[in-house]
Amino acid sequence: MANSTLELLGLLLTLIGLIGAAASTGMPMWRVTAFIGENIIVFETRYEGLWMNCFRQADIRMQCKVYDSLLALSPDLQAARGLMCCSLALGGLGLLISLVGLQCTSCIQNNDRAKRMVLVIAGTMIIMACICVLIPVSWTGHVIIRDFYNPLLIDAQRRELGEALYIGWVASAFLFVGGCMFFCCNLQSEDKERYIYSRNSNYMAYTPQPLQPQQLVFLPQPQPQAQPMLSRHPSTNYSYNSRYPSVRSGVAYL
Repeated sequence: MANSTLELLGLLLTLIGLIGAAASTGMPMWRVTAFIGENIIVFETRYEGLWMNCFRQADIRMQCKVYDSLLALSPDLQAARGLMCCSLALGGLGLLISLVGLQCTSCIQNNDRAKRMVLVIAGTMIIMACICVLIPVSWTGHVIIRDFYNPLLIDAQRRELGEALYIGWVASAFLFVGGCMFFCCNLQSEDKERYIYSRNSNYMAYTPQPLQPQQLVFLPQPQPQAQPMLSRHPSTNYSYNSRYPSVRSGVAYL
């Protein structure tokens, strides 16, 4: 029962992490314009994401434009695109595979070993999805922090960490915990069986002896004895020789 509860909890955490990873992939708030200086009036905010860049002016809705070419992007954004798509594919596939191996499902019946192996495979794929989310988010955050403290760049070229990066870090944490629940709770030894004994008991080693062929012995079967029958005629069968008639013969004669 406890193992089934952990499996359901891992499924829920994986689903939350997958939703967060999808939201982080589609959001354009990876890089945000940093406002540095004494001017507190902000007229325009710029966002840069994996697929588009957006501008937001005061009292005007956000306007976005898709990137014209993939090759024109920086190396970190190019790698982030591929890794985030891989993380979504691995997380979604691992989530579907985990549904097959749950104890509350009847996809695999009467085979606990196969269920454990399915959940171990699903947990491994979910952990790989966590790594694929963590690498681009951390790489982009490192580039933003490095450029922010670069003295060669002007204030207009500096960026801050966007909301999509924080969502990506939280989503990777959910994916990691969910994958570890699937992986660690079902990673058991298949070759050894565990037995629990009392420590106070005294054990004695016993060496099994080979079986020796035994000779068959036929026991004699007892012969059935004739039962006496009552008759009106005097009986001539006696159990012993005697000069006097037996009581049984007298009763039979009467």
